[in-house]
Amino acid sequence: MKIRLLLVDDHSLFRLGIHTLLTEQPDMEVIAEADNGRAAVKLAQESCPDVVVMDVSMPNLNGIEATAAILVQCPNTKVVALSMHNEERYVLGMLKAGASAYLLKDSPLQDVVSAIRTVRNGGTFLSPAISGVVLEGIRQPRGQHQGAASQVLTPREREVLQLIAEARTSEEIADQLSLSVKTVYTHRRNIMEKLQARNVADLTKIAIQEGLTTLQRS
Repeated sequence: MKIRLLLVDDHSLFRLGIHTLLTEQPDMEVIAEADNGRAAVKLAQESCPDVVVMDVSMPNLNGIEATAAILVQCPNTKVVALSMHNEERYVLGMLKAGASAYLLKDSPLQDVVSAIRTVRNGGTFLSPAISGVVLEGIRQPRGQHQGAASQVLTPREREVLQLIAEARTSEEIADQLSLSVKTVYTHRRNIMEKLQARNVADLTKIAIQEGLTTLQRS
């Protein structure tokens, strides 16, 4: 039986390329694609793929939050993070969310193929350049603000924080998340209180530090 894949990346050309390469593997098939984390969660709930190949930095809902949400609904699904980011906050964020593998986008195709097969069989896989980042993150204490959002905010509040950092208005956030504007205002107030933020600039800085957004999608 072929490994059923969901590809998630906000760059259509990259998705096309990885789709073409992976479908050439005799034991793999791409059953769906998404260009943002929120769409990925919906598609995963509908099909529960064997493996999700997940970008980390995406609009609307980043790969860290999407991974956590998918694994709640589909605990047998495995996630392979495929990103250009090698910073600790992204790597550890994805692994803590439940990803079984983390590779950089410049990894050889064979590494990506090996990672998919490995996680499907219950293993883990890290790019060689990522292994040192993981070890360093384990050895060194986290900074004062690093990890703050993941520790004190609810999943919904982290979604709202990302959208605020992406310059969405409260009305746009309400529409995106199917909430009332009043509820969004409540979330915004709670986020600012929990993170001791004074303004949107503070929230944006924290969101970037936490890896919720880069404001430069890739």
